[in-house]
This record gives sequence, structure tokens and C-alpha cells, in this order.
Amino acid sequence: MKLSELFNPDEFAARHLSFGDEVALLEALGEKSMDDFVGNTVPQSIRMPSELDLPEALTEADALAKLKGIASKNVINKSYIGLGYYPTRVPNVILRNVLENPGWYTAYTPYQAEIAQGRLEALLNFQQVCIDLTGFPVAGASLLDEATAAAEAMAMAHRVGKVKSERFFVDARVYPQTLDVMKTRAKYFGFELVVGDFAQADEGEYFGALFQYVGKDGDVQDLQDVISRLKAKGTIVAVAADIMSLVLLKSPAELGADIALGNTQRFGVPMGFGGPHAAYFAFKDEFKRSAPGRIIGVSKDASGKPALRMALSTREQHIRREKATSNICTAQALLANLAGMYAVYHGPEGVKRIAKRIHALASAFADALVSDGIKVVHKVFFDTVTVDFGSKEKADQVFAAALELGYNLRRVNDTQVAAAFHETSACEDLVDLYRTFTGKDAFAFADDIKGRLNAELLRQDDILQHPVFNRYHTEHEMLRYLKKLEDRDLAMNRSMISLGSCTMKLNATAEMLPITWAEFSDIHPYAPEAQTAGYRELLADMENSLKAITGFDAISFQPNSGAQGEYSGMLSIRRYQEANGEGHRNICLIPKSAHGTNPATAAMLGLKVVVVDTDEHGNVNIDDLKAKAEQYRDALSAIMITYPSTHGVYEEGIRDICRIIHENGGQVYMDGANLNAQIGIMQPAEVGADVLHMNLHKTFCIPHGGGGPGMGPIGLKAHLAPFAPGHTLTDTHNASADQTAVAAAAYGSASILPITWMYLTMMGKQGMEQATRWALLNANYVAKRLSKDYPILYTGKNGRVAHECIVDLRPLKAESGITETDIAKRLMDYGFHAPTVSFPVAGTLMIEPTESESKAELDRFIAALKQIKQEVLKVERGEWPKEDNPLVNAPHTASDVTGEWAHPYSREEAVFPLLFVREHKFWPSVKRVDEVYGDRNLVCSCLPIDAYED
Repeated sequence: MKLSELFNPDEFAARHLSFGDEVALLEALGEKSMDDFVGNTVPQSIRMPSELDLPEALTEADALAKLKGIASKNVINKSYIGLGYYPTRVPNVILRNVLENPGWYTAYTPYQAEIAQGRLEALLNFQQVCIDLTGFPVAGASLLDEATAAAEAMAMAHRVGKVKSERFFVDARVYPQTLDVMKTRAKYFGFELVVGDFAQADEGEYFGALFQYVGKDGDVQDLQDVISRLKAKGTIVAVAADIMSLVLLKSPAELGADIALGNTQRFGVPMGFGGPHAAYFAFKDEFKRSAPGRIIGVSKDASGKPALRMALSTREQHIRREKATSNICTAQALLANLAGMYAVYHGPEGVKRIAKRIHALASAFADALVSDGIKVVHKVFFDTVTVDFGSKEKADQVFAAALELGYNLRRVNDTQVAAAFHETSACEDLVDLYRTFTGKDAFAFADDIKGRLNAELLRQDDILQHPVFNRYHTEHEMLRYLKKLEDRDLAMNRSMISLGSCTMKLNATAEMLPITWAEFSDIHPYAPEAQTAGYRELLADMENSLKAITGFDAISFQPNSGAQGEYSGMLSIRRYQEANGEGHRNICLIPKSAHGTNPATAAMLGLKVVVVDTDEHGNVNIDDLKAKAEQYRDALSAIMITYPSTHGVYEEGIRDICRIIHENGGQVYMDGANLNAQIGIMQPAEVGADVLHMNLHKTFCIPHGGGGPGMGPIGLKAHLAPFAPGHTLTDTHNASADQTAVAAAAYGSASILPITWMYLTMMGKQGMEQATRWALLNANYVAKRLSKDYPILYTGKNGRVAHECIVDLRPLKAESGITETDIAKRLMDYGFHAPTVSFPVAGTLMIEPTESESKAELDRFIAALKQIKQEVLKVERGEWPKEDNPLVNAPHTASDVTGEWAHPYSREEAVFPLLFVREHKFWPSVKRVDEVYGDRNLVCSCLPIDAYED
């Protein structure tokens, strides 16, 4: 035997892909080899001119060891920087059973409510926390970050307000990163931002205003008077409030505000160099139909039992399209669940103890400094003590001494230094900081500490009184509660999730392990650059890999969702054209088949959408494109195009499309939702794209987390790179200095980037090429096997699809009355999540099996859809009544089959329609949810426990 053959650097690719299925899959398609299959599927005209320039693969063990070495270059100081990010403790029972649990992190957005009741309840808990702490009756299920939430508040204020003004007031005390993002959004909405003293906000005419409750430098101001004066003028008022401070302070609703927003990171979510973190967004009831993002609501199922769902879904960008005012697609569901569970576990007394301890330590520190003759700038504060030393030399000395001792402070200005206390602060930190600030020995501080918050600022109402926050405080009770919720959800640890365009692939354990390493999770986004060498090496590695994959000259990692990536890509185009004296270019061409976020993004950037027709095969109509590009030649800004198309085929005319746009003065934005069908086969930059967003939570294995987190970095040609998002507090490498931000942190949700780094490193050059080939192979196998039962709506070269296929249900619906929704719900009885329903074509299912699924799993899924076809035919033939059959009654719960039975089909046909279902049964916890009832009777807060038990 040869020793060299006993090492297997490609072992991970063989776990990500099912190499043993290759022969059978190719045989089913009538192909002799993988090369022949790819040649018959992918147009030669788009093929890469060279091989993929990536390193060879590493084993799981070697990749983890290499990443550990990179991580070790980050320095974990004790962070007292503040500015919206603070060290916290993730309760271990939540860490292990939510954050590290694939039952929670591999689920998809809860569009199929009946198999998502667990995480929907967890998100409802999160909303209840936000409702209790803000005082408003309605809260959303999370936004991307605090800065984005502030920008959304500004846009919503303009939608709902009645003041005829385009001016918006911003408190000078807001976080600098928040102002940075608001500047970006305001410009293209046509708003004028006025930044000034909060107390003088009522001196102008503004459609809206934003105040920071705990200012960036720590002060707490009574905002009631100025809010009252603004409200008298009709101004919509938003308050950005630290979630932990609201445990003690009067709620924003009591202050008289209309909207409250902020970051929930302090509730048990690591800093992670900036994210991911769930922003909260709460508001008055009358604004609920104009609010951004998702709201979880209480409805009822077909039996009258309470059931949860995503409410008011008609507000989503897919309905608004070019009239949209937000392109929100990704939320931060997993992180919202962490924050909500933090409140469940600690309960009202627990979170009060933590908040009071933070405030007590800060107050004791300030008292000690004042008694020593040092100037503390603010008399009233919550957690941040700002000190003015009166000289730059002294401030430099203290800042450097703290750094030497292992503490990161914040430099406010030349003479001022701030220390922000937090959940992990201890008495010994108080002593160390006192010694550093004064140069004196430790002091003996009293146990009885007088706080710095005035009595009139403190809240008098009770918080977190719902039973869910007062029931699970022992670890075994919490463990069982988390398990109960997990069991109500269908995630990828149970079966494949074949959602077209969403790319639900394997999220390998080795990829997930590093995100909880302290070297990544405990780093503040604004830590000194000398302490973040590991993160910067990680980013450089990933930039090189993504450039090699896509062919672009630069990568921006700031966008923290796919929709944010879209916005950033189009923003770069707009900025580039403005810099070249072409700011008048305001026409954006978008094919009819585009994602709903595309026209929404264009609208947010002040562009006018012109729709391009598609032909009978679902491809862009080149003649219509050419005519419209020439018609709008002088005003053409860009085209937004998805490739392979949203219809799941490689359009042979993509190079011509790019050429036509360029010849008419425009730029090409390529939507990277379908990048999983490109890697190693084609490069978007090489075929003509100028900018592309990449969904790391699709193609590059970051899990969807039940509806977020995500990352949407963009690749840019050299001419666009200087116009990528910048950041007011961090050098973002490619962007020129004057570019404002799109996210609160310079590198978005940086702490989940190690997942993609591990995937790229373990797959290597050959594995990444194989992943694309297997994605195509699996999709074509599914399409071929299903084509005898269901028409495949669009195909490309040689009758092939790309990485997904669209199954047309409209003929069946016309004959039987069974709808696409009925079939989607019936799949739950077979243990499967439905494919994408009615997108991009109404009355269809879009199926994307991905490369990760084995032939055995594909065959189970195919068998389920084939059996469902036979069930539909029984209805069509009249063997089952149209109003009473397994499809219209789906899904079936355990209680259905244990009670009385009066249906024309058997219990076994209902719940065990195929043998494999009996062997591994998943029981939906509720029957079909009544969508209309939920919207007509909107309830977005927790019901009493007995409502669920009964």
C-alpha cells in the first residue's frame, strides 16, 4: 500500500456530495459522463476561459486548525467601547440548544406556518419583549441592525406622516454608524437630514425626528417635552433606545414617541465584530400596515386552535415591487430567538438584576472619580461614564494605560475618554479602571450605591409579566421548553428543503463550530485594528477566493443580507454615474421574471423601473430589451438581471444582454441568488456583469437560521470599487473615504464569515467545481423523474434546466380544483417542506434540490410528489369529494387521527401515505392556518399559556 493514498484531503467534498450516486443519476438522464452532462446543460458561450483559481482542499481537522491559527491573531481585550455593542453572556442552555442546534439554525423563513410553530412562538416571545420594554402595542420580528432600523423608521415616518416637508431631524447624540446609514438612505429618498441639538428639534418643520435615548456618550435626557412639542406640529417621532436601559427607564411610548428601535445584542448575543444581531422595531398600532419587515401574528387553524403565522404578508416587497419603500427580505430570526430566550430564561427579576448591576458599577465608578476630583461629563447616565481630563496628554496616557492593562476604552475627543459598563463587568474591573484613570491604588467602594438615574426617568410599570417569562428559570425546564419548540418545526435535520432560489444546502458541523470561538465572537466591531488581525486575514482570504470565483476586482463584505447586497450593488452604480456627471441616468431595466426585491431596490435608489418582456421559454426577450435600452439610451442607468434566470435556465443570450446595456451607457447588476449554478463553470464578471451580490446564506453554506441571519457581499469591477459602501468609523479597504455605509458595522455580520471560510477551505478548487456540477445533476434528475407527472415549465439547452426547475400545477388545478397551496400543505404529511410556491410564476412550484442531497432523499421527495399526483387524480375522477380529501384537509395532526373520523379516505392514507413516512413521521402541530382570520384579527403579542394548552 502507498502511504500517500491513505491521506484524503478531499474527504469533506465526499461528505458534502454523494459521489456514489453519480452513475445512477447520469444513467437516468441518458448521459455517459459528468463532462458530457455539463456540456449538454451549460451553453459553451458562457463557459469560463480558465480553471478555477482556488487552493486545494484541506480536511476538516486541518481546516479547523488553520482557522484556529488565524483566530488566535485577534486580541480579546475587555471591551468598554460601547456605541451599541457590549460584552454579554449567552446562557449555556441557549447556546447549546439554540445557537449550536441544527434544529434551530437550518430552518427556513416560516412561510409554511404549520411546520414552523416552534420558531414562530419564539419570535412572538421576542416581539413581546419588545412590546413590554418599549410600551408600544406592536413590534416586528427583527430588522437587520440598529442603523438599518433607524433608516426604516425615517422612511416609515415619511409614509405615515402628514407634515408637508422633506426634512428629517436627527439628534446629534445618535450613534455615528446610525447617522452614516441614514445619510445613505436619505439621499436617494430625497430627504434632507438636519443634525442638531435634541432640545431644539421643534424649531424647524420636519416630517420626522430621531432621538437617542441613551446618547452615544452615555447621557440620558428627558425627551418628553421636546417630543410633546414636535407631536403638536404633527412630526412623527422615533426613539432609538438601548434594550438593556429600557429595563429601568421609562418606555419610549410613555415619552410620547411613535416608534422605538434599537439593537437587542445585549440580550445574550455575542458582539461578533459587528453581527449578526437582531434589531427591534416597535410602533403605534395605526402604523402596522406601513411597518417594515416581518410581524408574527396569532391566528387559528382549521380546528379553531390558536396558531401562529407571519402576519400582514401583503406588505412584503413581492407585492409592492416597484412601488416598494423597502426591499427587506432577510430578518435576524435566529438572533431574535436568542434575545427572546434570554428574557425567557432570566425573567423580569433576572434582567432587572443585570441592568441594575451594570448601572451600579457605572455609578460607583463615576462617584469614585468625582470624589478624586476628576470631571465626569454627565450627571445622569445608564452605563457609560465619559470623563474629561482637560488635556490631550492626560487622555492619551489613560487610554494607553488601559490598553496595556487589557481594556478597550472609547476616545470621545482629544480630552475625553468613555468607559461603557456591561453584563460581564465585575468588581475587579471597577478597581482596575479606577487605578488606570487616577493613577492611585484601589479604593474601597461602598456596597450601597446611589444610582445616577433620576426618579422621574425610571419606569413604574411592570415588564415581562407573561407566564412564558416566569416559568422556565431552571435549566431543565428551559431545556424542555426549547426542545418542545424545536419539535414543532421542520428543519434540514429532518428532511430536504427544496425551496427554489433559496439554496437550502448542507450546513456542515465543522463550518459551524468556529462561530462560538471567543476569538471571533468576543470582538467589538470598533476594536483597535491591531487587535483584529485575525479577522482581517480571514476577510483577505475570502476576498481572494470570491474574486477568483466571480472574476471581479474587489469585494465588499458590508451588506448583511441579500436585499442589502442588491441595494449596495445598485448604490455603487448610482455613485459611479454621479461621479462621472451622469447622475441623470435614472432608468432601470428589470425582466418580468425578476425577484420582487429587484424593483423594490431600484425604487429605493430613486430609479424608475421599466419592465422587460420575457419570451415563451421564459428568457429575456432580447428584441424588447434592445428596443428599450435604445429608447432610454440617454437615461439608462442599469439592468438588474438574475443568472441563471429566475426560471431556472441558462439564457444563451447573457453576453448579448450585457453588451446591449453597455453600448447604451448602462451598467449590469447581476443578482447572485442563483450563483450556486455558476461556480467553476462561468464567471459573472467575465460574461459582462459590473457588480454582483452573493448570498453567503445560499451558495456558501451560512444557514438560514429560520429567517436570518444572512450575508450579501458584493463583487465589483475596478471602476465601481471606489463607490462601494464605506464606514464612518472603520476603513473599508476598497471604498473611497467619502462613501457612506449601508450597515452599522463595516463588515456586516462578520462573525458568521468563518462558516463560508471553512466551506471554501474544505471544498477547495475541485470540490467547489463538483458542487456546481452536482447541483445541476440533482436538479435535472428531479425534473426528469417528475416530468411524466407534472409539466416542467421552462427548459434550456437540450431540454435541460440549471440548478432548479419549475413544476407547473395549473393544468391539474384547472381539472381538479386542487391548488398549489393544497399540494404544498399535503407535502407536510409526507415530512417535507414545500418548494417555493407561486414564484416566479403563479400556480407553480419551484424546486431546487441542491448538491447536498443524496439520491435516496431525492427519490423520497419524488415519490411524495408522484403519490400526491395520484391523490389529485382521485379528486379529479370523483373518487374523493373536492371539499373533503387529504389535500384540502392537509396537513393532518396527531389529534386528527385519534379522534372521530368521518372522511372518505382512511386515517392511514391521511398520515402514512407511503412506507417511508411511517418510519420517520413528522407531525405538524397545527392544522391549516387561517390566513385571513389572522389579518382581520391582528394579535402580535403572546396569548395566555392556557390558550395554547386548550
